Amino acid sequence: MLRRAKSVAIVGASPNPARSSYFVATYLLSTSPYRVYFVNPRAKEILGQKVYPDLESLPEVPDIVDVFRRGSDIPQVIDDVVKIGAKTIWVQLGIWNEDAAYYGERSGLTVVMNRCMKIEHARFHGGLHLMGFDTGQITARKTIR
Repeated sequence: MLRRAKSVAIVGASPNPARSSYFVATYLLSTSPYRVYFVNPRAKEILGQKVYPDLESLPEVPDIVDVFRRGSDIPQVIDDVVKIGAKTIWVQLGIWNEDAAYYGERSGLTVVMNRCMKIEHARFHGGLHLMGFDTGQITARKTIR
């Protein structure tokens, strides 16, 4: 899914650099080939890019809708994702709503929940390391000291 995607909409994107959505947006803009769109009805610009008030206002249907909202908000976001015809909803790390996950799947969506797109993208592109460096390898083996 991450390899095939061309565009990502970040719902709940924040202009606050201390928020995880800002960090993920910075990463996606600087290291991925994705067209990244920001969705937040209370912001006008994030990282120098236009912010859209809702998913329906986007100039294209995104391949992935990355969500930074409370678990209780996810069913409404799923409705919005289905309405615009997107195929994948990605609910960020720390956010879990099992009923919403089943609802999304029954609605025809691919649902990824409680995962960080930045971490998963970095893992598959050689950029994940505890110190933040690109080691070029992924391993679960402990190093011998």
